[in-house]
Order: sequence, then C-alpha cells, then structure tokens
Amino acid sequence: GAMLNDETVIAAFSEDHVERLTGLSKTQLKYWDRTKFYTPSLADENRRVAFSRIYSFKDIVALRTLSVLRNQHSVSLQHLRQVAQKLKHLEDRLWTAITLYVLERRVNFFNPEIDRIEDVLSGQYALGIPLKAIIADTKRDVKRLQTRDEDKIGKIDRARYVSHNAWVVAGTRIPAAAIKRFAEDGFSIEQIMQEYPTLTKADIEAAIEHEGDGLAA
Repeated sequence: GAMLNDETVIAAFSEDHVERLTGLSKTQLKYWDRTKFYTPSLADENRRVAFSRIYSFKDIVALRTLSVLRNQHSVSLQHLRQVAQKLKHLEDRLWTAITLYVLERRVNFFNPEIDRIEDVLSGQYALGIPLKAIIADTKRDVKRLQTRDEDKIGKIDRARYVSHNAWVVAGTRIPAAAIKRFAEDGFSIEQIMQEYPTLTKADIEAAIEHEGDGLAA
C-alpha cells in the first residue's frame, strides 16, 4: 500500500521517538516487549545493547492504536494481546482500509474483503477508530518529531485530535496525567525524566502543577 511506503516516513524509531509519538513510557514499552505483548519489529536479539529496541513506522501506528484501545476504551491486556498480533500482521493495504470498533471492551474490525464487521452482530458496534486517520496523524507527527517548537517546552496544552483531547505536554502525546501518576507514586523529577527522556525538567514540573482533569472538557 502506498500509505505505508511513503519515502517521507522515517523507517526506524528509537524508544525515545516511540515515547514522543505514542505517549507510552519506556517502562511500558520494555514491559510489553519482555512479556511478548508487543515486540519491536527491528529489535536486536541482545536487548542489553544500546538502541536494541528499534520500532518500525508500522509499529508506531499499531502502538498508537493499542494505546487508544487500552487507555480510552479500557480493553483488557489479555484481549489486546490477540489484537496486537492481528494488527502486526495486517497487510499494508488492509491497514489503510480498516476501522476498529470497540464493543463491550472487545475490539472488532470492518473487513473490506468480505464487506462486513467481523465478530460483531449487525448494528452492535460502537465508536470507530479509522486506522487511515491514525496513519495520517502519525506521518504528520513524524515530520514534526525533529522540530519540537521552543515555545512549547514547559507548557501543557490540548488539541482536539491529540489523545482524545486530554491535556498533554505541548508538542508531544504524553498525557500530563501520566506524569502526575508517577509523581503521586513518589517518583522524583529526575526519575520521571528517566521514564520520559524526551521531556525537560520544565515539562515535568508543568505537568505536575497542571490542574486539568486530563479528560475532554
């Protein structure tokens, strides 16, 4: 599919990049890798070497999708495990055509090949997550990745389409609420910086002090 073979898309991403692009912390990524929930496509067999976890563009799209399903739709990790395998092996053309649906915390998708929603009785699906949109957003964010605007450092903001309007560290997808949770669990600013190496001290302080509820207004 042309969608994923676009030359403008960087092919390999470090954990720092993935964290910026998905809002998942390094600890989560390592845990998902260790438990074989989601293994980076381009990983080195020896995970102890520096930069051994390298993710592909397709991984980023899958992880962003899984992050939305896990965090916004409370889909269980056990169920997501099966979904992750399915997402990972989708052929490129299917990726761009598929919309995921969440019904009673189970994920279903519309299969264009057979023109119906698999696993779902007619009319019973809820909220659609179009992967085409996630892919397009990811490409846009990858282009911006290298240039985080100076004026966004140390600020919290929200955009309609980023993380479903949750408050995030400006210029990233990292939810302010995630940083607050670390702080509430007794992590120091230095320790939180190890979780989110792409953030500055000012970013973390701003997130901790932020009064927003993390939910859409």
